[in-house]
Amino acid sequence: MKFYKSNKKFFCQKVQDDIKARCKDTTFFSWAAQRTFDPLPIKTAKGCYMYDYNGKEYFDLNSGLMCSNLGHNHPTIIKEIQKQAESLSFVGPSLATEIRAETTELILQKTPKNIKKIFYTLGGAESTENAIKFARFSTGRHKIMVRYHSYHGATHGAITLTSDPRRFPNEPGMPGVLRTFNPYKYRCPIYREGMSDEEYAAKLIEILEYQLIQENPESFASIHIEPVTGSNGILVPPADYMNRLRKLCDKYGILLVSDEVMTGFGRTGKDFAVQHWNVEPDIIVSAKGLTSAHLPLGIVGVSEKIAKMYDDKPFSGGLTYQAHPMCLAAAKGAMLGMNEEKATENSAKLGEVLKTWFEEMKQKHKCVGDVRNIGLFGCLELVSSRKTKQPMHLTGTNPMLGLGAKLKERGLLNFIFGSYLFVNPPLIVKENQLRAAMKIIDEELEAIDKHSTD
Repeated sequence: MKFYKSNKKFFCQKVQDDIKARCKDTTFFSWAAQRTFDPLPIKTAKGCYMYDYNGKEYFDLNSGLMCSNLGHNHPTIIKEIQKQAESLSFVGPSLATEIRAETTELILQKTPKNIKKIFYTLGGAESTENAIKFARFSTGRHKIMVRYHSYHGATHGAITLTSDPRRFPNEPGMPGVLRTFNPYKYRCPIYREGMSDEEYAAKLIEILEYQLIQENPESFASIHIEPVTGSNGILVPPADYMNRLRKLCDKYGILLVSDEVMTGFGRTGKDFAVQHWNVEPDIIVSAKGLTSAHLPLGIVGVSEKIAKMYDDKPFSGGLTYQAHPMCLAAAKGAMLGMNEEKATENSAKLGEVLKTWFEEMKQKHKCVGDVRNIGLFGCLELVSSRKTKQPMHLTGTNPMLGLGAKLKERGLLNFIFGSYLFVNPPLIVKENQLRAAMKIIDEELEAIDKHSTD
């Protein structure tokens, strides 16, 4: 019997190694040097867990890529996809379908109230590209203001709006893009110790307005932001920032574009992050959690004012798979599943558990420089010195690599970017599952503390 089990394990590992080798030989992996990249082969997934070919279980601590909001293989989503496949798998984008009408109505129940019409895409980057078109076509203006420490996608226009090192290899990019400061209290040169949130927000908007005036505010089509910055560190804006930004946009006739590719559909404890501040953007962009990543789909939602501009003139944009019936069925299933699971409410509730634990980690581990979360959207920022705020990934041989490997070894699939350790589990996670994952992180941070000098 032992011999049989041993042979079975050997066979499974051989299959796993073969899958990895074939994928590496024939496909490109994102943001990686292909020769040294070591992908983990995954055979199946269910709920909050994924399984390799050896049957090893991994807790998905990052919801895939901040996208599997309802976990993997959610039965309601699968059911809707199967039902749609049996009746109508594809039509061209110029044709009307019942699934298009039904799904859009469900989505509009969750978006900010001023959003009245949706243009469909196949993902976040495509949505960003079309949001740029809507902003420029609707205003007749060219310039776009974005913020440092932002990420908006990897296609031509989207990567130009991005303001982190991922943009650099793609430069010069699209013309007409300018940059301002992101609310990043921990590292922002504008912030001064003792500033209230209101004072900090006022200063950020004061500088932004100065920049707009210097560049002619009447030349700006939009200010394009992540309301809560995602992969660059979960940067939650200070109180009053979003409301001040909305007023500034209104003052100069500039459209406010809210990129909610990550924050949309319950991730922050609201359907959309802007709803935490009761702010209505002119354009909203989302994807990821829209289908809980079961199929690719993105949206550009626009206000009634913008929508009416195209009643008598065409919108110059289109995609072969725009409003694809199968993808819309996945979104319909996700909208129904969110309601069934009370996913947004669970995110808000367990977000408070995560907030308390984050503060405990900041007190306990000297490698933890700062912590930030809103709902189940959070990260620990690790440093080698609290005094200098030196990022941990710039220390020696980069301890963040070892941390990621240890967490994976212990069954946690996580996302580490630079010195940020993200905690973004599926919104259906139970408290005991979340606490078990947090316990493992706590234990592994003890080894990282050795790389911190104070």
